[in-house]
Amino acid sequence: MRVFVSVCFMMMVILPFAGNFVLSKGEGDLVTFIPVEQEVERGLEAFLKRSIQDAEDQGADHIVLEINTPGGAVNAADNIAKIIKASDVPITAYVSNRALSAGAYIALNADQIIMEPGALMGSAAIIDQSGNAAGKKAESFWHAAMKSAAELNERDPKYALAMADPDVDLPDYNAPKGELLTLSDQEAVEVGYAEGTAEDRTELLNILNLEEAKISDAEVSIAERIARFVTNPIIIPILLSIGSLGLVLELYSPGFGVPGFMGAGALLLFFFGHMIAGFAGWESLLLLIVGVVLILVEVFIPGFGIFGVLGAVGIVASIILASGQSMQYVLLAVLIAIAVTIGGSYLFIRIFGYRGFFKKIILSDSTKTELGYVSNATRNELIGMEGKAVTPLRPSGIADFGDERMDVVTEGGFLPAGTVVKIVKTNGSRVVVRASK
Repeated sequence: MRVFVSVCFMMMVILPFAGNFVLSKGEGDLVTFIPVEQEVERGLEAFLKRSIQDAEDQGADHIVLEINTPGGAVNAADNIAKIIKASDVPITAYVSNRALSAGAYIALNADQIIMEPGALMGSAAIIDQSGNAAGKKAESFWHAAMKSAAELNERDPKYALAMADPDVDLPDYNAPKGELLTLSDQEAVEVGYAEGTAEDRTELLNILNLEEAKISDAEVSIAERIARFVTNPIIIPILLSIGSLGLVLELYSPGFGVPGFMGAGALLLFFFGHMIAGFAGWESLLLLIVGVVLILVEVFIPGFGIFGVLGAVGIVASIILASGQSMQYVLLAVLIAIAVTIGGSYLFIRIFGYRGFFKKIILSDSTKTELGYVSNATRNELIGMEGKAVTPLRPSGIADFGDERMDVVTEGGFLPAGTVVKIVKTNGSRVVVRASK
């Protein structure tokens, strides 16, 4: 475990600096190419922020965003747009295959758009985590954002709105009412959404009048690849579920085994990826450790649940601080993780029973008669004996059975003193009588 933690710590320190730019030979101006690939999420946002800053520090004269994405998270796209607009270096969006949804929004915020022949741009409706249309408030924001991005470079906003709003009617571009607009390269040029088309980088540089420029390629480091994977909205609840379920199941297993390593590894991967992406600081990791320690304190030193509650709050707070996602999404991810943990633990207990740590703190022995645990012997030999009530039985009292007086109880009725009674049932120290006929 110490080796595992040490390796993870070294990765956190070393990997962020692995792989920045590869400079090719050339003369004149410097052009930096930055890939915008796969889904748009917070990891991509962190990569673009670092890459654009590095390009500016290197004195780049032009930045080209090579876009090929199906879209993604709106909050990440909005933050990326702010990064693009804040740069003093001219930025061109080169759509090499597709710039859909959030990708179209990113392209519209660049200074100009060049498309590869056959590339597509558009289809930018906003949807929620379930794949359904988002609420009116979110849709209103997104429509305004698309319109503003189009107007940024004096493009006709009706096409941007048609990409996001199916109620906009553009039948001439295969987007009648009820359909979202997706522009081909030629259509984008026709409506003024693209300044031209280019087969490759050479043709692109010719269009930009940068034929003799040096080329610098921004490369995604290994750490950033991990960060992009970990910060994917689909992966986050999976990692949290594996982390919490693994650690809980480890308490049922002797020693520290596979569940523990899986749980610890998933949580470390979650925090490592978000730290590399720039969303989590050491304070969130420290808060997680404090939360775990408080829960352990509650286990060994019961404090009426106070330590346990504080520990749970600390863990949830550390996840919220580290995630870089909206509060609504993070709470949903945490609830999914809790549900998976409870369900998985229940199934584990049903199949394997209490084991490991819980076996030591939970009493599993029972005082069964079959095991020899008898508090009062049941005297079945007394059944049928007759005696006389010494005291009134209301319904309990004392009866005399020859040489022995016993505490007895009737079946529910009242019997006066002197009544002849008969024992009809015994159960431990309980002797039940009724009036003898």
